[in-house]
Amino acid sequence: MINQIVFGLIWLSFILYAFIFAPPDQPDTLTLIQNLSTGNWAGINPLIIALFNIMGIWPLIYSCVLFMDGQGQKIPAWPFATLSFGVGAFAILPYLAFRQPNRQFVGKKSLFIKVLDSRITGLLLTLGAIALVSYGFSQGNWGDFIQQWQTSRFIHVMSLDFCLLSLLFPALLGDDMARRGMKNQAIFWGVSLVPLFGPLFYLITRIPLKDHQPLTTSESASISVQN
Repeated sequence: MINQIVFGLIWLSFILYAFIFAPPDQPDTLTLIQNLSTGNWAGINPLIIALFNIMGIWPLIYSCVLFMDGQGQKIPAWPFATLSFGVGAFAILPYLAFRQPNRQFVGKKSLFIKVLDSRITGLLLTLGAIALVSYGFSQGNWGDFIQQWQTSRFIHVMSLDFCLLSLLFPALLGDDMARRGMKNQAIFWGVSLVPLFGPLFYLITRIPLKDHQPLTTSESASISVQN
């Protein structure tokens, strides 16, 4: 219940801020989004290009944890994971509000889960993130980015979305580590405190999930009492 209240309030606050208190929409916002989506990047600040594409990496990072977590939930994870590709934390927050603690992986790993659980997937995402961050920092114009952050709702909210996704990842990290038998708190805090590359490092180094048989009725009842 506490999690529902906390994450629900964060979700509502983010919505209110994005649509009421953030800078106004600019006339060219739709054109900018179309150009970013289609690779027509001429004349666009590389920092904005990098951030936009990193916001496509974040949902993949979350998917590598969400789909394992969702296998033991009453609500499916896939609608929230799918929507996060378009709206980021606006989709992740409701899932965090309604999910229950889930420290076990029950059943067999499907091919899809195996791909998300693979360290190769984490490595590919990491290489993509390194390339984007390097490009943005080396070629980007910080003065222009700050000016657009102050005047464009799209840039402003996208930047805050990046920060929020970084802050929310630990809410899923603890249970994912428990499902893998990882108990090192130094790893938890190291991953949690380093934006983007902390979670990516975790995806590369985490212990792979093992298949588990379905719980017995008595085991399920015991876990329910503990939760």
